Amino acid sequence: MKLAHLADLHLGFRQFARQTPQGINQREADVAGAFRRALDAVIAAAPDLVVVAGDLFHSVRPTNAAILDSFNQFRRLRERLPQAPVVLVAGNHDTPRSVETGSILRLFEAIPGVHAVALEARRLTFDDLGCAVLGVPHAAQFASPRPALDPDPRAAVNILVMHGEVAGVLPQTTPALEYGGALIDPADLRRGGWDYVALGHYHVATRVAPHAWYSGSLEYVSTNPWGEAREQGAAERPGRKGWLLATLGRGAAEVAFQPLEPARRVIDLEPIQGAGLDAEALSREIVDRARRVRGGLTGQIVRQVVYDVPRVTARELDHAAIRDLKATALQYQLDLRRPPPSRQVGVGAPGRRQTLPELVAEYLSRRPLPAEVDRERFVALGRGYVEEVEHDLLDGEGRDS
Repeated sequence: MKLAHLADLHLGFRQFARQTPQGINQREADVAGAFRRALDAVIAAAPDLVVVAGDLFHSVRPTNAAILDSFNQFRRLRERLPQAPVVLVAGNHDTPRSVETGSILRLFEAIPGVHAVALEARRLTFDDLGCAVLGVPHAAQFASPRPALDPDPRAAVNILVMHGEVAGVLPQTTPALEYGGALIDPADLRRGGWDYVALGHYHVATRVAPHAWYSGSLEYVSTNPWGEAREQGAAERPGRKGWLLATLGRGAAEVAFQPLEPARRVIDLEPIQGAGLDAEALSREIVDRARRVRGGLTGQIVRQVVYDVPRVTARELDHAAIRDLKATALQYQLDLRRPPPSRQVGVGAPGRRQTLPELVAEYLSRRPLPAEVDRERFVALGRGYVEEVEHDLLDGEGRDS
């Protein structure tokens, strides 16, 4: 049988200020367009089963436009592939904090052949396919006891669909701020009996165990698209998003990545060392770097990091030229980093003053915690929040200058 594996669609995702002529956030429109193109490709591939492994929406309360468009797209999918069931499993983004709130995913069960697994683990059996699917949504992984991850011995094909972070898979450079979900023990995925494990949560297509894959997202839908693009490159899929088509049978799984070109490029320009440059020279270097981009900046998502820029230099930059860059790109982010602060320690001895994120991390590393809390992740999350705020403040200061 053939299985289409998608995840992390994040429909309704909004980022940056630019809008379409119809008044829709441009990135929201990009994400919706990627979803439509992905379903076109799924329909052409004609799988026997389609699974979405979490985060169909970016929010538990998506916009009316996102709900209506996704409903129509899934209805189109079922009309074109009437024999292929669709299984939707909730991720952390589309799981309400309170069970009383209910899940928007249940709406899609109004479409015949669409099955939503929202709050509790649920096993679905498709006799025509000789297949059983165990869906384990985000909320179920925090239940006590956690659901047993056992295949159905009566089924010819067993598929597990989960949304969470497989311990040890995400790169060490990935901020905890981006991915804060349920932790999955890799040993649970390596146990026998599963013909395929469809994972969601990490936005880069990645094989994590025999028959176990993250499909990745269809678009760049994180707060740091440049970091996500860097991870795409490390996974040897630079600039490529997509979904997975798995062919299952005789105990083997052949998995093929189905690329989907994003609506626009994510460009992280080579960093500039600002030490020793006055405002005029630094402004010239910033503009020259942007002009040398192959294909230009028009409509793209661009970041320029500049290190060791004193406040006085930042204030005196050619902000008119920088505004032109921002008007050309969908998003041009000039990330000015201050020189590292230093202080005198002892009698005339130079020393480095700790940054605020470092101070926060040090404090959190000593703070008493409940036994079930992962201290390393707790510290990384706290530090990530502080770094995010610092970055926003510096970026705002540059805009106001």
